[in-house]
Amino acid sequence: MELTNKHLKVFSSFFLVYVEVLILLSCFNLQGLNLLGLATPVVHGNDTDQQALLEFKAKITGDELRIMHSWNSSIHFCQWYGVTCCRRHQRVTKLELQSQKQARSVSPYIGNLSFLRVLNLAHNSFSNEIPQEIGRLRRLEILELSNNSINGEIPSNLSGCSKLTFVHMRGNQLTEEIPGLLVHLSKLKYLSFFDNSLAGSIPPSLGNLSSLETLSLAMNGLNGVIPESLGQLTNLSRFSIAVNAISGIVPVSILNLSKITSFDVTGNKIQGTLPSDLGITMPYIETFSVLQNQITGQLPVSISNASNFMELQISSNQLSKNLPSFEKLDKLSRFLISENHFRNGGTSDLNFLCSLTNTTKVETLDISQNNFEGYYPSAFAICLAPFCSIPLVIGRLQKPEIFYAHDNYFLSGPIPPSIGNLTMLTQLYLNRNNLQGNIPPSLVNCKSLVALSFSDNNLSGSIPPEVIGLSSLSIVLDLSSNYLTGALPVEVGNLKNLGVLDVSHNRLSRLLPNNLGSCVRLEYLFLDGNLFEGPTPLSLSSLRGLVALDISDNNLTGEIPEFLLSFGSLEYLNLSFNDFEGMIPIGGQALWRHP
Repeated sequence: MELTNKHLKVFSSFFLVYVEVLILLSCFNLQGLNLLGLATPVVHGNDTDQQALLEFKAKITGDELRIMHSWNSSIHFCQWYGVTCCRRHQRVTKLELQSQKQARSVSPYIGNLSFLRVLNLAHNSFSNEIPQEIGRLRRLEILELSNNSINGEIPSNLSGCSKLTFVHMRGNQLTEEIPGLLVHLSKLKYLSFFDNSLAGSIPPSLGNLSSLETLSLAMNGLNGVIPESLGQLTNLSRFSIAVNAISGIVPVSILNLSKITSFDVTGNKIQGTLPSDLGITMPYIETFSVLQNQITGQLPVSISNASNFMELQISSNQLSKNLPSFEKLDKLSRFLISENHFRNGGTSDLNFLCSLTNTTKVETLDISQNNFEGYYPSAFAICLAPFCSIPLVIGRLQKPEIFYAHDNYFLSGPIPPSIGNLTMLTQLYLNRNNLQGNIPPSLVNCKSLVALSFSDNNLSGSIPPEVIGLSSLSIVLDLSSNYLTGALPVEVGNLKNLGVLDVSHNRLSRLLPNNLGSCVRLEYLFLDGNLFEGPTPLSLSSLRGLVALDISDNNLTGEIPEFLLSFGSLEYLNLSFNDFEGMIPIGGQALWRHP
């Protein structure tokens, strides 16, 4: 029977549909059939990508998690672990093998994955150099190689990856200079070479990366000055060049970048002064860190207006003069101004602490090693109490509290009893000042205290049993070089977790308490320069972890204890200037130390 035109049209339509279905099926990797076990283990797709992946696998020697075992011919390479393909072309677009404990080097064949958009090999043990072939990845947008052992230089032809928006190579061993050709990465938003071994200066051409939002070059060996051109990065929000050897001044144009939230030049050789309008030109600043530089002048009053401040870290510079009010900085968590020359010029030097009344989130407060004088304000604990009580009242997490005020030799007067209101305090350092009076027993309320140092002051009276019995103390209790009198309270036996106990160079007297041996974690015990008398308590034989023991310059009597010979960790022993008698225990001569 002869087919009519109508039949031919119908037949043609069905045939075309059939062909289209076949073509459509051929574009898929038959994943569903594989899951059902119905597909034949035949590899389909682009041979170039498959070969590149196999070459990549061949370079892997350490595969602790055995994820490379899935990279075999039994399944399509688009289904291999960490591999993502586009559906249309079956080309590899993502290779994500982060945190897989893989080792060796990155294969040059990686450059053949021409459709690759994401390469993430972070947190592995890849070593050797980054292959130059990576510059052929024209579609690459994200390059994540952080925390490996990659060495050599940054490939200059990385600039060929013109679509890159994210480059993260933190925590490697990259050397040589930062290539200026990176300027061609016009879409780059994130650039980090943090913690490598890069040398040379910061390329001024980086100032042309107009899309850049984060620039982190910290912890390298960079030198030279900060290029003025970086002030053109109007989208920059995070800037860090900390721990390098950068010198000169910070260009004003950078300090005028209004989107900056984090600015860190810690540990360089930066000089100059801070601009008076700093708190205005950086309205969104949260972290400002210029620690360990050579900055002079004073802290700008405009800082008072930077209400988003969370961390203000200006320690170890040459800043001086008055401190502004910090009343509006209610988000402040770290306030470090130590090792400067701040001095308000009167007995009210420390009244600036009261401007922190609204600051309820402070974790670390360090005002040590300045030229402050006068008394702690009577409202000292009232001003600081919100750091502790407000989070407790509203049920927030209880944050640690650290207060450093050591090495301010002009500070005088008593330690206010209201310091006991700082119930969340964990570390308190008031050593090397000119403080007088008694140690306040109210410190017993600081149940979280792990470190307490009042050494090198003019404190007098007896040691409060409540304070020396604070069982939370685990790092150090240092009351040395004062004028403390009376006995060492028996409550010292509560310090079962303490590492360092120093009450040397006071006027303590009477017998050493027998339960001193309960402090079984002591490594350093200094009782020298007092008036202790009587025999050495046998309970000290329990302190087998001692590294240093000094009981010299007292009135101790009896024989030198033989148990000292069993202290295998002991490196320093001083028993001199006492009234000991008898023979030195055999084997103990090597431990004898004279002042």
